[in-house]
Amino acid sequence: MSSNESKLLRGAFIPTFLTSGFAILFSTLLRGVSGLLGAVLAQFVVIIFFVIHIAVSRLTRNLDPISTMAMALFSYFAKLFALGLLLWAIARFTDRSTVDRTTFGITAVALTIAWLWGEIASFMKLRLHLPLPK
Repeated sequence: MSSNESKLLRGAFIPTFLTSGFAILFSTLLRGVSGLLGAVLAQFVVIIFFVIHIAVSRLTRNLDPISTMAMALFSYFAKLFALGLLLWAIARFTDRSTVDRTTFGITAVALTIAWLWGEIASFMKLRLHLPLPK
């Protein structure tokens, strides 16, 4: 992995894991085992979703813009389909007493905000050298 991707990944992981630890602790204290499972499942979903995003950007960095856009759209729809399938499976095959849906949703939103904040903060610190047009 190039240094830019590793810096973005590291910058996003730190606030996400801090938020995740707080969410798991708070959810477990508030909702018990179902809160713990909801928070852990949300952590898994959010991290997988964003790691795939960074992996696709790494794979397409040397491709032409049309191929890059095609890969980005493919990964977006694949993640959307997989997320929908996962949420359907959770709703269909787990009881509300097993996985707390409210905890899952709140934790997923909090982790998404933490990830994006960390990634944006890391990106702003990068020293990118862009070629000037001639």
